[in-house]
Amino acid sequence: MRNIAATVKRLLLCAAFVGVGGGAWGQAPASADAPPANSIDSLQVTQQGGNTVVKLTLREPLATVPASFSIANPARVAFDFPATGNGLGRSSQAVGDGDLKSVNIVQVSDRTRMVMNLRRNLPFETRIDGKALFITFLNQGGSEAQASPAPTHFAEVKPESAAQSIRDINFRRGKDGEGLIMVDLSDPNVGIDIRRQGTNLVVEFAKTALPENLRRRLDVTDFATPVTTVTTMTQGDRVRMVITPHGLWEDNAYQSDNQFVIEVRPVVEDPNKLVQGSRGGYQGEKLSLNFQNVEVRSVLQVISDFTNLNIVVSDSVTGSLTLRLKDVPWDQALDIILNTRGLDMRKNGNVIWIAPRDELAAKEKLSLESRQQISDLEPTRTETFQLNYHKAKAVQELLKNKDQSLLSKRGGVAIDERSNKLFVTDTPSRLDDVRRLLAEIDVASRQVLIEARIVEASENFAKNLGARLGFHDLSPTVSGSNRLQSRIGGSLADTGAHTGQSSTTPNFLTDSTFVNLPASTTGLGGAPGALSLILFNPSGTRFLNLELSALESDGNGKTVTSPRILTADKVEALIEQGVQVPYLSASSSGATTVTFQKAVMALKVTPNITPDGRIMMTLDINKDAPDFANAIAGSVPINTKHVKTDVLVDNGGTVVIGGIFEQIESKQINKVPFFGDIPVLGLLFRNKTTSDQRTELLVFITPKIVADNLTVH
Repeated sequence: MRNIAATVKRLLLCAAFVGVGGGAWGQAPASADAPPANSIDSLQVTQQGGNTVVKLTLREPLATVPASFSIANPARVAFDFPATGNGLGRSSQAVGDGDLKSVNIVQVSDRTRMVMNLRRNLPFETRIDGKALFITFLNQGGSEAQASPAPTHFAEVKPESAAQSIRDINFRRGKDGEGLIMVDLSDPNVGIDIRRQGTNLVVEFAKTALPENLRRRLDVTDFATPVTTVTTMTQGDRVRMVITPHGLWEDNAYQSDNQFVIEVRPVVEDPNKLVQGSRGGYQGEKLSLNFQNVEVRSVLQVISDFTNLNIVVSDSVTGSLTLRLKDVPWDQALDIILNTRGLDMRKNGNVIWIAPRDELAAKEKLSLESRQQISDLEPTRTETFQLNYHKAKAVQELLKNKDQSLLSKRGGVAIDERSNKLFVTDTPSRLDDVRRLLAEIDVASRQVLIEARIVEASENFAKNLGARLGFHDLSPTVSGSNRLQSRIGGSLADTGAHTGQSSTTPNFLTDSTFVNLPASTTGLGGAPGALSLILFNPSGTRFLNLELSALESDGNGKTVTSPRILTADKVEALIEQGVQVPYLSASSSGATTVTFQKAVMALKVTPNITPDGRIMMTLDINKDAPDFANAIAGSVPINTKHVKTDVLVDNGGTVVIGGIFEQIESKQINKVPFFGDIPVLGLLFRNKTTSDQRTELLVFITPKIVADNLTVH
């Protein structure tokens, strides 16, 4: 008998080859951009004593043997290498040496899967030697032609001297309602046979021991899966597991290292499908047909006897055909016969009606026209619908939309806005459609809390160096009768006699300077520091004045604005804070009026919760501020920062949606020509200002889906 489980198993594990299942292979990659820490650099295949040895050389030594799993039909062995890339420069290599046909190496992100295609199932051994990984397939004698076609095993049985056992048996419910029976094996090479026996699924573990505490019958009806009981027992040197499902079901089986999993999935019956199941393609039991000039009706009778289905053939189906089909699924054979003779079929339950295509189309058209006539004559009735979340007026417009009306020509709808009720008059079938529609759309909208953080950081540094130098001369004339005011760079207002060093008349710094380049406070803040020095002669008639001034400013600042707003899914929300700046505007007649312009921080957002629980947002953020210091003729300019974008964010995640970095560096030197260029001494004849200003604006967005039973504080 054909082993159905082997085919199911092959389909699932072939899916695992492209990245589904396989233990750690299904995990998310750590980083899509970071290069793998290791790589497969070379692959060699040799024959040693009848065994096939595969040698993999990696860039870095492996810490442990990589995880592996095997497939029985077709015979394959797969190894998963985490944090490893494919350094061979190719994804496949034909071998044809011994029982190894080819090797496929596929890299996905920073992980690599190596699949070895075998001519037959063989046990294997692995060992690590430095940077090399050796995989040895043990040839236990025989050839592919001598291998028995049944039963199909996940792994060949090891010698009788090896102790094999089942460590544990667990059951759990999958996310789609499937039953998962997980068997923990002591050895991944245990021979396993899966087959259907009546309405049960039987799994046998060859030459395997079963502990006493696992010899039991598990009642798993409460898990609400197709599986009702799982009975495990021993029969000689085998362990026999009988799985009893109910209803329509299909099974999958896969193995990863020491864990063997049987999956029993429910199947929803489709009356239009010949063979029930979730997989595509033809799935029927295989049969062979060899007819010469036989009537079509006779061939259909053979298929009916083979499938135990009721086939009704129209009287207009005639003619004969010749066909030879070998090991073809019966649903594919039926399609071939129907296409050859221009026939078609309709299935209802376990009854198949076969007739020419034109005849089926004409009868279906007549049936639809009859239903339409009945609908036009069917009595109408009125039903009241209470809306909880939707507005009755919006639903009324939806139902009365001429482009996509859900009502018949005789249907009508009325509303009561006070009670938010909907009154629909139509045929019973159309009322059922309206009821299903309202059940889909009249639901509470999920709410989203959006928090924005607008961070403005500034850093400035400035330095100013300057000097003032002067000379004051109060020497008398030669005759001594008059005191002459002889000054270099002094002020003419300085006519008072010098009475001492502490006198302010004359002022030695302001009235007798011939170099006046002090440190400035413009734009730096604070007052500069000064160092003054006065040299004079013993008679106090000549003074040399020197003042060195310096100012250094260093500042840091940060402004954080954090607006938060709560809104419903797909509903636009707006929050703003700021001032309205008045300004004068003139009309064409010359009259002036006062108008206001907003200078606010505003957050406008429209969230959209995706089916996978993430949040798509349409964002419009403004950060405006009035600049009163640079007002012109009563008009105040407004500094504007604006971000508008669409972004997709995980629930509770934070994303930076925009940033502006600005840096201004300036250097200015004021000096006396020629004297300011003299080395060292030139410092007394120049003023130097250096400034560095940096500002940065960052916008952070954090959306959170609010649970129905929680309140945001």
